[in-house]
Amino acid sequence: MLHGRFLMTESNKPLTILLASPRGFCAGVDRAIQIVECAIERYGRPVFVRHEIVHNRFVVENLEAKGAVFVDELDKVPDDRPVVFSAHGVPKTVSAETARRNLVYLDATCPLVSKVHREIEHHFDQRRTVILIGHAGHPEVVGTMGQLPVGAVLLVEDVNQAVTVAVPDPLNLAYATQTTLSFDDTVEVVAALRRRFPAIRGPKREDICYATTNRQAAVKAIAETCDVVVVIGAPNSSNSVRLVETAAHSGCARSRLVQRAADMDWRWLDSAHRLGVTAGASAPEQLVHELIAACRARYRVTIEEVRTTEESTVFKLPRQLVA
Repeated sequence: MLHGRFLMTESNKPLTILLASPRGFCAGVDRAIQIVECAIERYGRPVFVRHEIVHNRFVVENLEAKGAVFVDELDKVPDDRPVVFSAHGVPKTVSAETARRNLVYLDATCPLVSKVHREIEHHFDQRRTVILIGHAGHPEVVGTMGQLPVGAVLLVEDVNQAVTVAVPDPLNLAYATQTTLSFDDTVEVVAALRRRFPAIRGPKREDICYATTNRQAAVKAIAETCDVVVVIGAPNSSNSVRLVETAAHSGCARSRLVQRAADMDWRWLDSAHRLGVTAGASAPEQLVHELIAACRARYRVTIEEVRTTEESTVFKLPRQLVA
């Protein structure tokens, strides 16, 4: 017998969800998904896609159901079927192979990644060695380094590497960055490079994309007042992982990455009253709604949306798909 004491159960426990905004799909991801869908409509099934179009299994599986076939390399693409390059970009060797085989291809590379490609090509033309700040093995980094001959781009992942990297000519250097990095971490790496190489040239504006910056700013705005922050995204999504790190560094030590609601460990919320929720740039809003519905099934939920900026960027589809 409780003798009049109120027993707080999971079903009547109040939970405030702070929704970070902007969150989820960016213009580059929207464009890439549309390219695959439009290609299927124009060319019929199947349309082949080199690598995951974006880093999200939910998106990939939806496109597979519509007729997309995802492959690791071009040797899995038949000569008579079109192929789409992922949003992360591809090395020039891949483009050259499509030309050699006369494959129909559509380039879904994010225009902001393509901008970085043009920047480093310009530096190469000016006989500068390029230092790329990024994560080894990430498809965007592989694609960016593959724009130039081997050795023309040196990869630096952190401050420690920035202070030890060996360069052929300190007076002829430039740097570029992977677009999905943490702005704060990149600032430190750039500062370390500038201390060592005062003559190093950089982009007119930071290469980190507007969507990455906006999502990090939004999660910073909620993190300090949250007991837990959940980022919806894939573990191989660089911008999603950076959001978890940003939330942790901004005041919420209990920050977690989940791919969707089914991955939640509800014990995280045992003592929580305020849950922050955001989504990486390749995670659809449908997965945010799914998580909120799962919370409503367990708690008395109040939603507060915290918006830090508006986004209106739209990228055009390739001419082959709009002609």
